[in-house]
Amino acid sequence: MLLSQYKKTDGSIAVVVRDGTEAYEVKGAESVYALAMQCAENGESLADYIARLGMGPAVDLQKLADEGTLLPPILHPDPAHLHLTGTGLTHLGSASTRNSMHSKSGAEADKLTDSMKMFQMGLEGGKPANGAVGVQPEWFYKGNGTAVVAPGAPLVSPSFAEDGGEEPEVAGIYVIAADGTPFRVGFALSNEFSDHVTEKQNYLFLAHSKLRPASFGPEILIGDLPRDIQGTSRIRRGEDVLFEKPFLSGEENMSHTIGNLEHHHFKYDVFRQPGDVHVHMFGTATLSFADGVQTQDGDVFEIEAPEFGLTLRNPLSQTPVSDAKTPVRVKML
Repeated sequence: MLLSQYKKTDGSIAVVVRDGTEAYEVKGAESVYALAMQCAENGESLADYIARLGMGPAVDLQKLADEGTLLPPILHPDPAHLHLTGTGLTHLGSASTRNSMHSKSGAEADKLTDSMKMFQMGLEGGKPANGAVGVQPEWFYKGNGTAVVAPGAPLVSPSFAEDGGEEPEVAGIYVIAADGTPFRVGFALSNEFSDHVTEKQNYLFLAHSKLRPASFGPEILIGDLPRDIQGTSRIRRGEDVLFEKPFLSGEENMSHTIGNLEHHHFKYDVFRQPGDVHVHMFGTATLSFADGVQTQDGDVFEIEAPEFGLTLRNPLSQTPVSDAKTPVRVKML
């Protein structure tokens, strides 16, 4: 089952459910967030609750996408209570690109980079047996709900950025119940948009490189994550395909379990605040940057995998650099 939402002409939100090719509005649903919070409080599954509410009129999701009326598949009424976060070095093969970005030279060339050390820790302890706690992954913060970009809308690279590149990933979507319990709504495709040139200068700039907008959806996959996800990451420039490469996800292609990544995020009290929404991205091993691609204004990122429904598509918009060197001045009260 897949869930999405769109904005109607009167400004209200319609929730859409589909199983296969047919998509329908969900009767009486105010938003995916409202549905998820209701289920978190009453202990009912999303599938059962939606079945009880019943189906409304049929909708053409692709037409909605083409018209630009699809919303992110979950939002919080207060954007400050939606958290965009992620993990890195979690996929088999993900270390090679990072290692090349942070590799040493000369006498230090034979020593492992910190990235490789982190990756090896995941290989050795990221899939603990019998429900035990495994090694913690690399973790980063991207922003709050103000950094969420709707499917089809531009990913804007700030004026001070050195690069704007895609990262095709799977994200977990969560809400926090009134008692602080995290509930997983489902999984969605995401573009964990980053600045790889800045990151390459020094791996300690990773935090800066991640403070960028991100997009996810258009649909949320309800239920378990497939163990072997085989998708495609693509960049279009005008009529040409500039870049196209498979991306793999799911636990068969990862060095951590989803449960281990979830534990090391939600173990922090600050991430278990009632009513909050979390979009937590699980990492990737596929980057066009690793193949020498330099993106430019107007390029279109496409991320797709059959299990997740519609393609996640966003154009790149680069802010003019004219004001990049103008300092931000803080005023005194």
